[in-house]
Amino acid sequence: MEFLPKEISRYTENHTRPESEFLAGINRDTHAEVLVPRMLSGHLQGQVLRMLSLFIRPKYILEVGTYTGYSALCLADGLQEGGALHTIDINEELEDRVRGYFNKSDHKDRIHFHIGDARQIITTLNHPWDLVFLDADKEGYLTYYKMVLPLMPSGGVIIADNVLWSGKVLDEKALSKDKDTRALHEFNTFVHRDERVENVLFPIRDGLMVIRKK
Repeated sequence: MEFLPKEISRYTENHTRPESEFLAGINRDTHAEVLVPRMLSGHLQGQVLRMLSLFIRPKYILEVGTYTGYSALCLADGLQEGGALHTIDINEELEDRVRGYFNKSDHKDRIHFHIGDARQIITTLNHPWDLVFLDADKEGYLTYYKMVLPLMPSGGVIIADNVLWSGKVLDEKALSKDKDTRALHEFNTFVHRDERVENVLFPIRDGLMVIRKK
């Protein structure tokens, strides 16, 4: 679902910092060779993630849901010197492709790629997360949120993708029948009522929830 007219979306992208040649190549490859390319963050959202990371200047970033690595590479641009980004995905089929992209990037020594169940892997990573990006299974969002928030310092930021779910979070029929829609609505509601944080929901692409720990 497009939340903005195509002309406005095109104008917005045309007046946003362009993708690097490297990211543009990943974008093209993903659309040509990988299933469900809509899962890619893409130009505008990638630059939003990069800008937020540059504002925050995190030492430690956690990403849950790697896909083809585009968003991780955008987020890594904001890392402090000596910082690290840990990204987790359950899809083994894309592992070689993604490791290839990371190894060709300027951040190859700072990105740590994990394959497996994020619920288990997160418990093995002993870092105070300054920035967390959630872009994995939608039913897991609330679990991941509850796991990472206590590990974050005051001022730490969580960004959750797809929280508008093509507008289905407004559809009563979808809420009653679709478990992902229901899970995202429950996540949005929980976060909005959580007194430990403050949040804003941006209608960027499929919805970005930005959450700051008080």
